[in-house]
Amino acid sequence: MTIGIWVLGDQLSLNQSALAQRRSQAADTPVLLIESLNHVQARPYHRQKLVLVWSAMRHFADTLRQQQWPVTYETAPDFQTPLVQWIQAHNLREVWVMAPSDRPFQELLETLDLPCELKIWPNNHFLWSEEDFRTWATGRKRLLMEDFYREGRKRFGILMTGDQPAGGQWNFDKDNRKPPKQGLQPPAPLWFEPDAITQEVLEQVRTLTADSVSAYGHLEPFRWAVTRDQALEVLQDFVEHRLPNFGTYQDAMVTGQDTLWHGLLSPYLNLGLLDPREVIAAVETAYQQRNLALNHVEGFIRQVMGWREYMRGLYRFLGADYADSNWFGHRATLPEFFWTGKTDLNCLRQTLDQVARTGYAHHIQRLMILGNFALIAGLDPQAVEQWFHAVFIDAYDWVMQTNVLGMGLFADGGRLASKPYAASANYVGRMSDYCGQCTYNAKARTGQGACPFNFFYWDFLLRHREKLASQGRMSLILGNLKRMDEAEAQEIQSLAQAWRDRHAPESKS
Repeated sequence: MTIGIWVLGDQLSLNQSALAQRRSQAADTPVLLIESLNHVQARPYHRQKLVLVWSAMRHFADTLRQQQWPVTYETAPDFQTPLVQWIQAHNLREVWVMAPSDRPFQELLETLDLPCELKIWPNNHFLWSEEDFRTWATGRKRLLMEDFYREGRKRFGILMTGDQPAGGQWNFDKDNRKPPKQGLQPPAPLWFEPDAITQEVLEQVRTLTADSVSAYGHLEPFRWAVTRDQALEVLQDFVEHRLPNFGTYQDAMVTGQDTLWHGLLSPYLNLGLLDPREVIAAVETAYQQRNLALNHVEGFIRQVMGWREYMRGLYRFLGADYADSNWFGHRATLPEFFWTGKTDLNCLRQTLDQVARTGYAHHIQRLMILGNFALIAGLDPQAVEQWFHAVFIDAYDWVMQTNVLGMGLFADGGRLASKPYAASANYVGRMSDYCGQCTYNAKARTGQGACPFNFFYWDFLLRHREKLASQGRMSLILGNLKRMDEAEAQEIQSLAQAWRDRHAPESKS
């Protein structure tokens, strides 16, 4: 045996490129999986994220053994020690690994001191290769998702009628922004009881996080899928029961409804348990066979082959310095309630409670509650991005940098989004039932009980009016500042600064 394969923890697919090259020689190709304890001490993680990744890795190791691959599974302080020992034990002349999605892990591979060659195969867990995205992006005056999404639809023939989009238009967003109706009762998502392997991991994480590993959120109940078969069941359940109503209320937020009609597929896509091609194919097939409304189907496919691919492509294209983006110069310290959930702002409390319990929140909770608040309050973008990475079950470096810094916080000055996703309490009140149960007045921007989303929103516009004037889509909104009298503007800014002083006394802003 001269070639071995190292499978990383987010590459749990039998079709990943390194394994696929040796499928016919599986019995003669040793495979290694490593749980590195030092790696999970580098930053906090949601307890359920640790359980999900380690349990999925252990289940995948069993799947490989059933396919006749000789598997070694190690739990160790670092990656290099067990890797070198495994190489020596099998007398390997070459180790294969699929290219990691995250830049820090790629850098780790470059620092390893191994007694044999390390061959890195291209990552095939995305529709677009890194090279193809670079070809598309190079030389463009703008890198808008809509342009990329349309190119992807054409390239892969998804929801197309000849060379035209199905239904005669590319985008059905206007049909997918309905506010919640009273008494909304979506179908329950498909969850799973932990098996013996997951129970062992639960106990391991319970012990580690009580001792040496910093972690966030509730450990139990843990109900996520941990195998490919379970992930396929989740996909089938979504397509059958929730896809038919997915689009209309995909932006709605409802107290007591953690998942609504969302797919809950991102953790499994990001681990390799599901392939984006099969997810898109299942949804398009359902559209064709069951005559589903196009707004539901297009809205979902836009997320998978649009935003997901776009985020990863930009992450690799824009380079390492993107992580330091801070166009507005925001420096306010992250409030403690982001970690504890203890806040009297009901929309934030509801969302933070959900994230602590499950590691999950849907895209509008992330963008328009958490990200929007962080943006208008002037929170340090790097601290916010690190928090997002720490608390979400589907978080990876490639996911969070562009999503949080670019889309959520506009910290890149518009390289990704065409305007900041900044909004007052009016948006929250329209798209959720949170404001009706809050102690703050969602209609007031000054005075006793004024909602912080309101005075922070106007404070944000006042502080950055010159910079925002360069963003064409902001001109109408900025025009409202001309009608605001100086006394009200001063009160808004005083309320905003007083709030920062109370919640982040070490703030530099």
